[in-house]
Amino acid sequence: MAAPPSRHLSAGSGPPRPSVLSLRLLLLLLLLRLSPGYKEDKTEPVCGKPLWLENLKTGRHWPWEVSLRMENKHVCGGALIDPSWVVTAAHCIQGIKEYSVMLGTSRLKPLDFTGALKIPVKDIILHPKYWGRTFIINDIAILQLRTPATLSDYVQPICLPEPNFHLKVGTQCWVTGWGQSKQRFSANSTLSPQLQEAEVFIMDNKRCDRIYHKLSLFPRIVPLVMGDMVCATDYGENVCYGDSGGPLACEVEGKWILAGVLSWEKACAKAQNPGVYVRVTKYAKWIKKQMVDGDHPGTRVSAWLLLLSQLLQPHVGL
Repeated sequence: MAAPPSRHLSAGSGPPRPSVLSLRLLLLLLLLRLSPGYKEDKTEPVCGKPLWLENLKTGRHWPWEVSLRMENKHVCGGALIDPSWVVTAAHCIQGIKEYSVMLGTSRLKPLDFTGALKIPVKDIILHPKYWGRTFIINDIAILQLRTPATLSDYVQPICLPEPNFHLKVGTQCWVTGWGQSKQRFSANSTLSPQLQEAEVFIMDNKRCDRIYHKLSLFPRIVPLVMGDMVCATDYGENVCYGDSGGPLACEVEGKWILAGVLSWEKACAKAQNPGVYVRVTKYAKWIKKQMVDGDHPGTRVSAWLLLLSQLLQPHVGL
């Protein structure tokens, strides 16, 4: 790049004095850098991490965990991926209702709302190819919050994986939620008042598919666990800790990513059933596009689609 032309100063004239406008611009740039919302590199998202609390006896605090509420009643889990956006399962949306999310607390019913945030949902975007009969496909939805969540130690987003990220079989992950403390389909099952967590491991899809074929009447030629799904298991007691729509969180190279969104609740029907999740890498581009276009009226879920989703609620029996 060519050097700027030199300025010839007459003897005794001294250096040029900056204009008032230049000083104002310099001060403005300085203030922007010092402001709390300034980020040096906007391409590198901030990811939360589980938080150990001295007074919390039941595990850790998961700062991205969301309680999705319909008319103030807990219906599903979810994960904060941005101050204004939450990811959950599409089958959690049950028609045109008043939805909100609760963040920043591990209790289903906080005794006080110190640190807890309750934010109404502004818009709901279901995946356009969602289908919810028997075995759910494209079971993902994103929610735009009416106001951005205030981030703190207790409220942090989880990062989306890159579309080309390969989640290896055997990877250790965690599933969290307020799922029923006993088997989900037992008569005495109840929601847990405290957020539960369970360590799980990524299972090979073919092995997972064989397990579910043993429990179904579908021929082996028809895949039940497809490429846009991921299975996770603890190889032991059945995992009943996760709510539908809740996150499958994995730590990869020091960063916590949203690897899956709980889609099938059949993992609590029998001990040997793995949990089946939406594979987020397959939807990362779609999610990011909706976040960019979220303020456009065309991306909002129409009333008829929400009503249709209510008719397509999954059959959980096998």
